[in-house]
Amino acid sequence: MSDAEEAVTALEELGLTEYEARCFVALTRISKGTAKEISQVADVPRSRVYDTIERLDRKGLVSVQQTEPREYKAVSVETACRRIREDYDSRINAAENALGQLEEPDSPDDEGMWAITQREHVTERVVTFLEEAEDTVHYLVPATEVADREILAALESAADRGVDVCIEVPTDDDRDDFMDAVPSADVVIASDLETTHTVNTQWPAQLLMVDQRSIIAAGIKESDLPNVVNEMAVWTYGRDHGFAVWIRELLDNRLTDRDGDATPSR
Repeated sequence: MSDAEEAVTALEELGLTEYEARCFVALTRISKGTAKEISQVADVPRSRVYDTIERLDRKGLVSVQQTEPREYKAVSVETACRRIREDYDSRINAAENALGQLEEPDSPDDEGMWAITQREHVTERVVTFLEEAEDTVHYLVPATEVADREILAALESAADRGVDVCIEVPTDDDRDDFMDAVPSADVVIASDLETTHTVNTQWPAQLLMVDQRSIIAAGIKESDLPNVVNEMAVWTYGRDHGFAVWIRELLDNRLTDRDGDATPSR
C-alpha cells in the first residue's frame, strides 16, 4: 500500500468518505488544482469532485479560489488534523450526552455470564470491579504476571479507602512483591496455587470476587507468537447467579480455612 493509500484509509477511519479522503490527499500532493486535475490525481469521477470539494470546504479542509476555472487548495496538514480532531471529539461528546439521557433499566444488563477474549479487556474488567468495591476483595493469583500495574494500583486504592483486601499468591517471593505493591492488603501464601493444572493447553490466571457479588475468573494460554500470552475470562455481576453462588461458597471456605492452609503476611 502506498503512502497516499495509507493516508486515504486513515482519513476514512476518522470519518471522511472515500471521495473526501481521496480529494484531500490529492490536493495535499499537488498543492492546488482544478476539478479536472483533482479528478485525475485522486481517481475520482470529475462529476463527483465538485460536491466532494464543497463538503471539504464546509469542514474547513480546503480553500476555494474564485478563478476561471476554479482552483482548490488543501489547508495545512496540521490544520486539517486539528479540525478533524475537533469534529471527532464533538461527535463523541454528542453521543455521550445523548446516551447519558437514556434511562437505565431497573435490573442491570450485566447480570448473567459474560466472556472476555482479549487480555487488555480482562484487565479493564478487573480494574472496574476493584474501583467499585465497597466492602471486600478476595483475589487469587496463580499466574502473578497478569497482575499488572493497573490492577495493583486498583488493589491498593481499594485497600486505602477501607475495603478489606485479601490476596492469595503461590510463593514467598510473590508475597513480597505484592506486599511492596499493595502494603495495605492482607497478602497470604496459598501453596495450592503453585500446583494448578493445565486444561486444554490453558491454566488458571486470576480469580477475583468483590463484595461477594462481582466475580471474574481468567485463564491464560500461550500464543504461537514469542513472548505473547493470551488471557480470556468469564465474569458475572449478579449475586444470585449460579456461578457467583458457587464461587462465593468456595472462596468463603478458603477464607475460613486459610489459617491452616496459608501463611499470613501479618
